[in-house]
Amino acid sequence: MEFRRRKNRNVPVLPPFRRGNLPPFPGWRAALGPGIVWMALAQGSGELIWWPYLIAKYGLAFLVLLIPACLLQLPINYAIGSYTLLTGETIFQGFLRLHRWIGLALWLLMTLSFLWFGAFASAGGTALAALTDFPAGWGDRGQTLFWAYSSMAVFVAALIGSRVIYTVVERVMGAVAVITVVGLVVACSHPTVLSQAPAFLRGLALPQWPPPRPWEAADADKLLTAITFAGLGGFWTLFYSYWLREKGAGMCRTMGHIEGLAGRAEVAFDAGIVPDPALVQPRELGRWRKFLVVDSAVGIVGNIATTLMTCLLAYAVLFPQGLVPEKYQLAVVQAKFFEVSWGAFGRVLFLVVAAAFLSDTWMATADAVARIHTDVVLSVFPGARRWSVRRWYLTFLVLLTIVTSVTMWFAEPGPLILLSALIGFLGTVTFAFLLYWLNYRYLPTVIPKTLGPRRLAALGLGVAGAAYGVLAVAYLWVRFTGS
Repeated sequence: MEFRRRKNRNVPVLPPFRRGNLPPFPGWRAALGPGIVWMALAQGSGELIWWPYLIAKYGLAFLVLLIPACLLQLPINYAIGSYTLLTGETIFQGFLRLHRWIGLALWLLMTLSFLWFGAFASAGGTALAALTDFPAGWGDRGQTLFWAYSSMAVFVAALIGSRVIYTVVERVMGAVAVITVVGLVVACSHPTVLSQAPAFLRGLALPQWPPPRPWEAADADKLLTAITFAGLGGFWTLFYSYWLREKGAGMCRTMGHIEGLAGRAEVAFDAGIVPDPALVQPRELGRWRKFLVVDSAVGIVGNIATTLMTCLLAYAVLFPQGLVPEKYQLAVVQAKFFEVSWGAFGRVLFLVVAAAFLSDTWMATADAVARIHTDVVLSVFPGARRWSVRRWYLTFLVLLTIVTSVTMWFAEPGPLILLSALIGFLGTVTFAFLLYWLNYRYLPTVIPKTLGPRRLAALGLGVAGAAYGVLAVAYLWVRFTGS
């Protein structure tokens, strides 16, 4: 049964699904990529900031939560990816198909969440400010903002001036991921760090409680953020759908790419295309399902590994000295990681890596949020389709750059990232339920159940949604009771 617009119903003005052949799997080298972007983007928040903060301050008290928090992302990623791979549509188009006003409410909540993502550029600016001490005499805040604006200008120019925008994002994020992993492995190989590994590994299974420092209720925000960003939490998770579409996964192969000013092709707005049951080859469907699991796992397992390394470094280097990253020193304190291994050269190297680590988070987020705004506007307002997809995307990219440039003045990086995480947590609890409804109630009205995601994935999605709900209640209890 195809989707059709009905009168007096809360449905978006979207064309009905077309039908086509499920493209053959192109091979692992050509298909992989969105999971690597996912991993690199996740590295810019939970890994580098909040988990090291918690370990440096409270030792191994909360380390036991890290791996389960990361694994909660896998069923959510798979559900997001399944819908996009099988329909060629973005996840927000799916939400809008379920219910127009719920989709719009999520979009508005997401918009609020991402008013402050310029904080990641300013957090990266702390590293460059510490590295250069330039401009001289501007102070920590002035130098941080100078470098934040400079890095934003470089990245937005690269996106606007590119041919295929996603290609730039994937290459930059891939390079940052590789540099970071190599650097962390080298830093963790230092004898000082390795000597703490046995106790650290025990902390993964047995929490050190009570913590060596008294628990501060104000850190409930940071603990929530660390759990939410153990992986790519909140609304960031939905970006995976857009990367899969740009990569051409499954039915997305016919959708085209958004190009920058150096490109010539214009992508017209289009709704989804679903597999024709008569044409689907079970072998190819199985390959695409396997790809989705592997690509998601690349991001999540890679994120677990790098987060564990930053936590080990925090436990071996920062915790014994009582060094806790605060305010505009979020990246600077972590430079101690590399300084232990390589001396002054190590400190310089880490600050360079940290600048890329955090600033590329701004670039990938700006790109994805601009895509989402473009997607929703063109899906809900048919008159907007007089402009091309590229024109809307570039307009939103410039607007986001202006907005985040302004919001960076309002607070230090830490509080802004926390506020974004709190809003994102509310969204996660909501769309975990919507993902179940989309994949296991709505999608079977469009394609046979045998082509959709399997029931085991539904069980994982239910567990993840319930866990996020419990965490939300626990957070509210701790935050408002102080216990």
